Amino acid sequence: MTEEKSIFSKIIDKEIPADIIYEDDKCIVINDINPKARVHLLVIPKKPIKSLFDLKPEDKDLMGHMMLLLPQLAQAQNLDGFKTLINTGESGGQEIFHLHIHLLGN
Repeated sequence: MTEEKSIFSKIIDKEIPADIIYEDDKCIVINDINPKARVHLLVIPKKPIKSLFDLKPEDKDLMGHMMLLLPQLAQAQNLDGFKTLINTGESGGQEIFHLHIHLLGN
């Protein structure tokens, strides 16, 4: 039995629309549909990793890629500072079980 695709996997596969800010072979960046700041982006790996608990050693380059992308995205949004957030697990506030990084700035 296969697991149902997350909403992020459906966005990555272009099955549902999203406001895509950036995309490369490793990740996609979209505007959050329920923003908590003037700028609220979601940086989503194309590899379907459920949460930080599910990271493997081979994911370090992917995570490094996404972390290095964050300041570039912030500068493109004319931010001179920003917050990042990764909710992990249900009790950590994670609602969509496909790892993603929130980038928030005002």
